[in-house]
Amino acid sequence: MARGYFRILVFACTLMVGVQFPAMMDQYRKRVDAHFREISINLSGFQQTADRYFDGSLQALISHYKKSPDPVFARDAQSVEQLYRRCQMLSAQQAAMSGPWYRAGFHLLFFHNDEILAETFDQYSYTVPLSPRAIAWGLGAAFFVSLLLELIVLGVFRGFWLAVKPRRSGSLCI
Repeated sequence: MARGYFRILVFACTLMVGVQFPAMMDQYRKRVDAHFREISINLSGFQQTADRYFDGSLQALISHYKKSPDPVFARDAQSVEQLYRRCQMLSAQQAAMSGPWYRAGFHLLFFHNDEILAETFDQYSYTVPLSPRAIAWGLGAAFFVSLLLELIVLGVFRGFWLAVKPRRSGSLCI
């Protein structure tokens, strides 16, 4: 009886966690978009300079700054390069999160940006969305975890049962 209640409890908890995943994806996507807009604004002045003097190549501008005998430009080259790399990273994150929901979910689980994910968790607002996607994620997670737990429990008990079960003497089968 307790085993049945435990199954229901695991299923319900996993369902609630699974329902949160689409909301987490949405909040992560919005945070990536906000960071991308901010970095684009920060790079816009440098991009205008690159457009005017280097055919739009920020890499050429950064290279020019690095080669400059002026120590201020050489030091600024590092800052501009950091902004440029962050912009590229955010652009890749944005592209991955704007794909189909299953690819965005896979990306969030395995290829997320740790800093942005930590920010998302810190500012996460729990919701109980009743959209078909959220219900599908919740039910899928609940069924998967319940099945996995059931297989583990059955494997443990079956292994225990085989170890404890006495063998018949005189049997030719080993």
